[in-house]
Amino acid sequence: MTTTQRPVAEGLFTWPPSADAPPRLIGSECTACGLVSFPTAAHCVQCAGTESKERLLSDRGTLWTYTTQNFRPPSPPYDGPEAFEEYTVGYVELPGELLVEGRLTEPDPEKLRIGQPMRLTLVPYTVQDDGTEVMTFAFAPAEDDAAEEEAQ
Repeated sequence: MTTTQRPVAEGLFTWPPSADAPPRLIGSECTACGLVSFPTAAHCVQCAGTESKERLLSDRGTLWTYTTQNFRPPSPPYDGPEAFEEYTVGYVELPGELLVEGRLTEPDPEKLRIGQPMRLTLVPYTVQDDGTEVMTFAFAPAEDDAAEEEAQ
């Protein structure tokens, strides 16, 4: 049986992902001053410019800082599963672009370190009543890539 999936929000990341086109976050770049924003922004916070162009952000970066989310966020706006499992969240620096806050796939903070290489991935956020899996972006330790390649 095939699971139906959909993104948590349109225009946040490329969809659908494939082996030939892994996911990328969709940002914007101010045409006046060059400031890169994520998510996309209609107005530049640096120069107040009103024109920007879409920009696919790097899918690799380094962990700038992180923390744990030990309690279920308040609802609304949180609409994730009732059975809350703690997770880690961090800022990942995309080289030459910006810092992006996002969920981390490694839940154990002892296995994370500042400066650690990270890669963008998609993970389930919640499952709707009809079985549709709602996907969101997250960052995974890039060392996982090397370990997978060595195992093959």
